[in-house]
Amino acid sequence: MKSLRGSLNAVENYKPYVAMLFVQFVYAGMALFSKAAISKGMNSHVFVVYRQAFASVSLAPLAFFLERKEGAPLSWSLLFKIFLVSLCGVTMSLNLYYIAISYTTATFAAATTNTIPAITFVMAALLRMESISIKHLHGIAKVLGSVICVSGVLVFAFVKGPPVNFMNWYPSNDHKQVQDSSKTCCSREEWIKGSLIMISANTLWSLWLVLQGPIVKQYPAKLRLTTLQCVFSCIQSAFWAIAVERNPSAWKLGWDLKLLSVAYCVRLFHHQT
Repeated sequence: MKSLRGSLNAVENYKPYVAMLFVQFVYAGMALFSKAAISKGMNSHVFVVYRQAFASVSLAPLAFFLERKEGAPLSWSLLFKIFLVSLCGVTMSLNLYYIAISYTTATFAAATTNTIPAITFVMAALLRMESISIKHLHGIAKVLGSVICVSGVLVFAFVKGPPVNFMNWYPSNDHKQVQDSSKTCCSREEWIKGSLIMISANTLWSLWLVLQGPIVKQYPAKLRLTTLQCVFSCIQSAFWAIAVERNPSAWKLGWDLKLLSVAYCVRLFHHQT
């Protein structure tokens, strides 16, 4: 009996690590599906509109039924704050993310997502929402981990080394064609541009995470808050997309990879909430 309890406790202790790995796999899938959809010709701004629209429609019933008894008053000033937080942390962050992924790769997008905790920690420390104790080991680990994480992304962004071939799967002519195609699809200027935009998107997302704390204290109904932010973000992104994309055919969705990518990203948003 004691051994069984010990095993169950061990499983419970490993749950956070398993959940962390699962989230990383989900984020990697989002980067892959998003890159595939945009490579197929889907406009990045239109992608954000559909993603936020689908998320709003799917979250609204949950927010209504699960938080019917939540006594969370919503004033005009609070509604305006939620609107601004949605504009900064959701609308701008997602639109910049999908612009950046069109200039870079899914691998880079998935890797740079790991900078969000580090940037969030730095912002929270600057705003005195997080304490830093350099005298203790855990404080040094936080600072050192944040520096290494951000430095790694900067190296990933600005330093492109030679391709690494684990096995010689291609003949010499085919290998040369692969190298030529990789050079034409993403130039150095586009890569640096996309990297800087991606870092900006992650910075805005981190700012959104920091601002969630004060907003949740004023409006504790979390599902309703998430739904409101999705609705606001959908409206804001729609204005952005209409201003940038004037071709009506760009808004067409079929039973293809584009629809699958939008559905997957909506599912990811549900896991985040």
